[in-house]
Amino acid sequence: MEGARLSVNDLACRRGDRVLFRGLSFALRAGEALQVAGPNGTGKSSLLRIVAGLLRPFEGTVEKTCDAALLDEKLALDEHLPLGRALEFWSRIDRGGYGPGNLGRLGLEALTDVPVRFLSTGQRKRAAIVLSNARMAGLWLLDEPLNGLDAQAAAGFQDYVAGYLAHGGTAVVASHQPFEVPGLRQLDLREYAP
Repeated sequence: MEGARLSVNDLACRRGDRVLFRGLSFALRAGEALQVAGPNGTGKSSLLRIVAGLLRPFEGTVEKTCDAALLDEKLALDEHLPLGRALEFWSRIDRGGYGPGNLGRLGLEALTDVPVRFLSTGQRKRAAIVLSNARMAGLWLLDEPLNGLDAQAAAGFQDYVAGYLAHGGTAVVASHQPFEVPGLRQLDLREYAP
């Protein structure tokens, strides 16, 4: 993760005939995080997908010096496999490891034999957190990461992200909820609406 950097330059996003935001620029270095806020429909999720390379910007550029991992509402795990086997599949694909220690820190250690389809919303979210860390990507793109988590799990996840940042990771967090990690900068997409 050393040297993780992200630069967003004069970015615009259009969905259909509607421009959601325009003229958005920011930069993040290793250890820095940004929370993107704004009402529904302002382009928070679209911004994360543009940064991840899943959507093309209408205008502007995105430059990053590291891999990015997107954590959103879609859990890319086989619903029929037990959690442990489903995570091992991605560990082999990513040539990394989901880190069994992460399962314990996120309260999933006892669930490795439970099929993914039987996990609660919060358990699925925590599994997605483990999955997003499998490649040790230098940039985490977190779309509403606290949704579905109870207070204890939400606090634990924020601590997890703080540790990631302390080790040189970079994060962009799109969330309506307060998110607390040291040095978190704020950006409101309403300021970039055309």
